[in-house]
Amino acid sequence: MNPTDLSAGPLAGLRVLDLSTMLAGPYGATILGDMGADVIKVESPYGDESRHLGPKRGEERGPYLSLNRSKRDMVLDLQQPDAQAVFQRLAETTDILITNIREPALSKLGLDYEQVRKHKPDIIWIRVTAFGADGPYAGRPGIDFLAQGYTGVLMLNGTPDGEPVRTGFPAVDVMTSLLVSNAALAALRARELTGEGQRIEVSLLDALMHAQASSIGTYLATGDRPQRTGNRSLYFAPSGVYPTRDGKHVVITTPGEKFFAKVCRALDSDWDTDPRFHDINARLTNQDELDRVMSEATRRFDREELVAKLVAADVLTAPINDVEEVVKDPQILHNRMIVPVEHPELGRIDVTGIPIRFYGTPVEVRKHPPMQGEHTREVLAELGYGAAEIETLIGAGLVADHIELRRQRAERRAKRAAAADPS
Repeated sequence: MNPTDLSAGPLAGLRVLDLSTMLAGPYGATILGDMGADVIKVESPYGDESRHLGPKRGEERGPYLSLNRSKRDMVLDLQQPDAQAVFQRLAETTDILITNIREPALSKLGLDYEQVRKHKPDIIWIRVTAFGADGPYAGRPGIDFLAQGYTGVLMLNGTPDGEPVRTGFPAVDVMTSLLVSNAALAALRARELTGEGQRIEVSLLDALMHAQASSIGTYLATGDRPQRTGNRSLYFAPSGVYPTRDGKHVVITTPGEKFFAKVCRALDSDWDTDPRFHDINARLTNQDELDRVMSEATRRFDREELVAKLVAADVLTAPINDVEEVVKDPQILHNRMIVPVEHPELGRIDVTGIPIRFYGTPVEVRKHPPMQGEHTREVLAELGYGAAEIETLIGAGLVADHIELRRQRAERRAKRAAAADPS
């Protein structure tokens, strides 16, 4: 393509191989695909682990569908030595490779940096690990939950007198995915200047330490130990969750005197003249009483009425939405953070959108989350394999397309059924 034609997005013309599974690596590749890169998800015959977890829609699983838009998919069995020739040809066309495979499996599959670099000397090679590429925890398995334990996030989350609580969504994985895409873009810039690719390592542990600049960082700077505050703030009050007449809740927070005054006027109170609440230090000292009188006031209104009243008064507030309300929120929909794509078997599916708005080089969700092996034949043809060669590769089990995988699964089901039937 014309190198200046970016109508398909700012990364148009670049190729990314996604050899990672689950969340952090795949979602990082997804962001690159949203920005126009040709992302090819390379799966084993077993497939990404997220294809086997969570609620189903048709033959697909929710976690997989939610994370893997804007990609094509091929199945390549790298455990078979003869598949390396196919991988070499694919790697030669690639700009960025993303993996989260641990050693020694990484090298056995021919995927470590030096092995891939032989096929493409200027490859940008990115690996996600749990704890780091080296050091005392290197090589250990790990997920989001463990990183929250090691970095103390579990101790900071929850109510002050309660047990440690993990975040309710995979925050560490999502943050790591953003670092993956950010690292890829920086490495592309360096390659543009030097002509050289490089090895990059990103870990869940480091991502979460980076995210704690305001808590761990403050401790390092001042010696002040972070505290678990629940929904309250360490630095100002009121700040929390308040009940409404219809059994729902809102968030109200006041990072500054002017915002507290606005709350007082909106709720028809004179708390800002009360000695117990007249400045931030007094309010922090008397938070229990302040929350009590605040809750009495907010209970006079239904949630939507209260939010409208507070927003009109320029108060920092938000409803606490449940998931059915989130997907209908007018600002979220306006921002195109939920967008439809057409799936060849499932029809319309809605996926989360792109959290970056480009005004010069458009980005959009361009492809549905691919079925396993959906594009195997297409990619092989682009690599120069003829139709007969592709059939030979499929017949030898080195690659598989979606139809062949379906056939194999049906065959396994039939065998299990026959084994379970004593007659």
